[in-house]
Amino acid sequence: MNKKDITSPPVLYTVREVAELLRVHQRTAYRLITGGSIKAIKIGSQWRVPESALLEFINSGWQEPEPEDQSKPGPTQYKLPLE
Repeated sequence: MNKKDITSPPVLYTVREVAELLRVHQRTAYRLITGGSIKAIKIGSQWRVPESALLEFINSGWQEPEPEDQSKPGPTQYKLPLE
């Protein structure tokens, strides 16, 4: 057997581990998995999430902060009469 033929199995996370890593409730993690937001495989009756799928989900959620546009005027303020 050649060393190139041996591949290490992927790291698979349980729903509970995904929830802990994302710091969300288990039910939320389960919904993300069954809804297809996080790619997963079902083994028997249990879901497993490959590490690469979890990282892909996390990376897809990163949003670049929008630069503040100084050219947009703010809301116009009116002075109310105090009389």
